[in-house]
Amino acid sequence: MVAKVFLAILKKAINLILLKLCPMTHHTIARIAVIILGIVLICFGLYHFFNPENLVGYVPAFMPGGQIWVYVTGAAFILAGLAFIMHKQVNIAGYLLALLLIIFVLTIHLPNYLNSGSPEMRQVAFVNLLKDTALAAFALYLASNARNLEG
Repeated sequence: MVAKVFLAILKKAINLILLKLCPMTHHTIARIAVIILGIVLICFGLYHFFNPENLVGYVPAFMPGGQIWVYVTGAAFILAGLAFIMHKQVNIAGYLLALLLIIFVLTIHLPNYLNSGSPEMRQVAFVNLLKDTALAAFALYLASNARNLEG
């Protein structure tokens, strides 16, 4: 099932590139970037479902439920990725994804960065803080330009 979805998405991306190869328009390049983000988000989401034990340690201790939040986050990533790829509900998906990522930055990555004992863990927390901040910025950009992305 996942392989079929991935192949269909890859085929669509290749068709976009081949149909618009000469010259590549700004819109085509933007669509390719959005499709790539969608694929990455779906991969993140699937990882949450297939390897929840690797991620449950990141759930803040003050949040009850533990592993359920790993699954909720995985579902959110998959839904946002699908929305971006299918050009549907891009506005709401972008804003909600940005909110989720900013919550991660403030409740997980920043505290991990500030409270890490080892330099290696501080570096990992800092990289994750920057990554999620950049992804949140891209999601906000997509949400603010949703009318140009939806078909």
